[in-house]
Amino acid sequence: MKARTSAWPLALLFAGMVVYASLYPFTGWRDQGVVPLAFLQAPLPQYWTGFDIASNLVGYAPLGFLLALALRRSGVGQWAWLVALALPVLLSLAVEMLQSYLPMRVPSNVDLALNALGAALGVALAMLIEWLGALRRWSQIRANWFEPSAHGGLVLLALWPFALLYPQPVPFGLGQVRDRLEDALTTLLMDTPFLSWVPVRQTAPAPLSPLAEAFCIGLCVLTPLLMGYADMRSRIRRLFFCGLVVAGAVCVAGLSAALTYGPDHAWAWLTPQAQLGLILAVVVGVSCVLMPRRMCNVVMLLCLAVSLALLNGAPISPYFAQSLEVWEQGRFIRFHGLSQWLGWMWPFAALVFGLLAVSRSTATPTHAN
Repeated sequence: MKARTSAWPLALLFAGMVVYASLYPFTGWRDQGVVPLAFLQAPLPQYWTGFDIASNLVGYAPLGFLLALALRRSGVGQWAWLVALALPVLLSLAVEMLQSYLPMRVPSNVDLALNALGAALGVALAMLIEWLGALRRWSQIRANWFEPSAHGGLVLLALWPFALLYPQPVPFGLGQVRDRLEDALTTLLMDTPFLSWVPVRQTAPAPLSPLAEAFCIGLCVLTPLLMGYADMRSRIRRLFFCGLVVAGAVCVAGLSAALTYGPDHAWAWLTPQAQLGLILAVVVGVSCVLMPRRMCNVVMLLCLAVSLALLNGAPISPYFAQSLEVWEQGRFIRFHGLSQWLGWMWPFAALVFGLLAVSRSTATPTHAN
């Protein structure tokens, strides 16, 4: 029997992430006189690192896992496992062939084998989960916790931690794009009569005060919290979800700081204003557990609008710009651009999602315990 599942959009998004990371930075395309499939018969590479092996395995394991779940819930039957394995392998093969046209990338038969092994591990994990009955229980848990229309919200909530991995000038402050957008438009429209149309700020903006920063942090954490509230079936579950979101946000922010500045500075971001913002998010989040679903989406949109206005009205400090060089020159060079785009676009995707949710019919009553 076919069932709606969030695994499909997550699998497609993850496939896009894999392609982005594999072909980054997408420059210098040219025919190097090499047959695209020649790498299959090439000698094994002499040098590779543990990070290369882990990244190839980890990169494709979630894709195989998500595709297996999506295909099984779509009613494909026993062929789902084979198809879920074949699709990532074909994707890996296509990506390795395309790398033959990028001077900065080297196609590798070892990468292809590791990608296939990673996909197989993901599919095997999905098979084990189904064999143990966990998939059936998850479907029941999802039905008990979330409304049937929760697919879009669940996808955005699943992407939120990944968007937080790219370091932000303000903790959890996704969507600060004004300075970069101004620079990009100015470069694009240089030497054209349209350059004067770019609304460039004439004076340097003032940085956020500590209180304004704390307020902004609270709003940024409240956004995914209220998004989840809008799709949840009971107040008790909302309280549990509040604690889960705040704890998860703190852990991901610590991981991001550790990757950027080193493990010794994992909690450097936890300033007094960050602590105050988190406390504000918890207090308001607990106060909103009785709020109707539609009102949760309305307040979420308000949080988004105010936080984006505050973030994009503030400058990016030179110290923060220098700290990004550590991230962008490190091992995660293939992934920093992807996580950066997630950080830029997530709030605007949430804005569109919230507007669509508010515009829908509110005939379905809110369930409560």
